[in-house]
Amino acid sequence: MLVLLLAACSKVTQENYQKIEEGMTEEQVVALLGKPTETNSVSVLGVSGSVSRWVADDAVITVRLVNGKVGIKSFDKPTRK
Repeated sequence: MLVLLLAACSKVTQENYQKIEEGMTEEQVVALLGKPTETNSVSVLGVSGSVSRWVADDAVITVRLVNGKVGIKSFDKPTRK
């Protein structure tokens, strides 16, 4: 029962994905989606970048940030095997 309740409360939805806008801060995205499932960061020649992913059973939101701001986002529905 708890698993069903948590799945129903997932913030990884198409609706929330559409609320993410280019230029939003990382803090704004985390406020919308919660803590990311995974994050990878890199800094080269004064430019910092990171890729954060929010993974749910039926969807994945990926956000690429440059200097702490949203640059690119994607929404995927994994195929079931």
